[in-house]
Amino acid sequence: MRASEPAGEILSEEQSDESKELMPATKDYYGILGIKKTASGEEIRKAFRKLARKYHPDVNPGDKKAEEKFKEISEANDVLSDPKKRKIYDQVGFYSDNIDPATAAAYAAGGGRPGGYAPGGGFGEGSRGQGVPFDFSGFDFSDLGGAGQARGGPGGSSFRDIFSGIFGGRGGAGVADEGPEEGSDLEYQVNVGFWQAIRGAELRLNIARQDVCSNCHGTGYLESPGVCPECKGAGQVTQTSGRMKFNVPCPRCGGTGHPRTVCNVCRGEGVVNRTDPLTVRIKPGTRDGQRIRLAGKGNAGAHGGPPGDLYIIVRAGEHPVFRREGDDIHITVPVTSTEAALGAKIEVPTIDGRTQLKVPPGTQSGQRLRLREKGVPSATKDGVRGDQIVEIKIIVPKVHDERSKEILRELARLNPEDPRAEIWPKV
Repeated sequence: MRASEPAGEILSEEQSDESKELMPATKDYYGILGIKKTASGEEIRKAFRKLARKYHPDVNPGDKKAEEKFKEISEANDVLSDPKKRKIYDQVGFYSDNIDPATAAAYAAGGGRPGGYAPGGGFGEGSRGQGVPFDFSGFDFSDLGGAGQARGGPGGSSFRDIFSGIFGGRGGAGVADEGPEEGSDLEYQVNVGFWQAIRGAELRLNIARQDVCSNCHGTGYLESPGVCPECKGAGQVTQTSGRMKFNVPCPRCGGTGHPRTVCNVCRGEGVVNRTDPLTVRIKPGTRDGQRIRLAGKGNAGAHGGPPGDLYIIVRAGEHPVFRREGDDIHITVPVTSTEAALGAKIEVPTIDGRTQLKVPPGTQSGQRLRLREKGVPSATKDGVRGDQIVEIKIIVPKVHDERSKEILRELARLNPEDPRAEIWPKV
């Protein structure tokens, strides 16, 4: 260091260089998924699934761009679908597993200025006055030597090392209790019969899920009467590093000021496993593969967080005569050659019973006739119903007596049409 250069200016330059080295490349995860910053967890989940179906490597074999896009949306979903990671991302502008929630919150409280959280886990020179509970009184910065030593050079320790020892990771004494965490969603697949899906039904299920621990009411610990012996009821303790003093939440009582022990039922998780009976209503017209969302019936949230949702995936059975496509019913009906040639009114089955179908004269085998609003009632649109599609299958009679054969020969002479005439010009 040259004597003419003020130490403060060199320290500022060094810290600026360090920030550039440690700052991860920022990514707009919301833009990657095509959602707003106010998007709910369900909106994030839907956006990711839509993009994942489009860019999944199995759908785009050998497409490197699609593979990179899939990795990008997976990374965005990993951060935004986790409430704790998303909170850090919103506060800091990027996410890293090395960022502690307490330091990210302090950075956000400082308005994101250099005096708040600095990339890498430390705080800049302006931490005082930013709402950070540190007391720097009595600290002689000359103990750190020059600017190079302040960054961890020989004979000194870096600011980042000092603070990471207090805030870095779960083992630090100053780490506050985990905040509320939203419970995870559950998915259950149920098999229902063909008629249950069409007419509706009530299913009684036993759902294995995580519920709030009744012993500790979801906090993960039990408080005892009296005063915490560590902080004497203050909820904070003072830690020192050299001549620097820090006021941090008491690690023994979590800042409550009262003695506490880990819950012996949930072992500090705040949730326990249990099986609950549940009645699920299947609406008339429910389709195969349809998802039924039951809000708040998923796993309980940790540390007072909201519960997740329960999704019931319906798998509908088949029928030996009827075939369902959406809200339409398909059926194949045999008719005689005479009925097809001359036309007739025939009786056909529907999901409501028997009905009359008019077969026009000259109907060909494979021709489809529509019975309007004889299909399945819509489960999503009141008063809307599908159609029944009837496919005609002409049955050729087996002739055994000579009289019938003579009649058919006479019919052929009266109608000398060649049904294969249209084939030859195309050969």
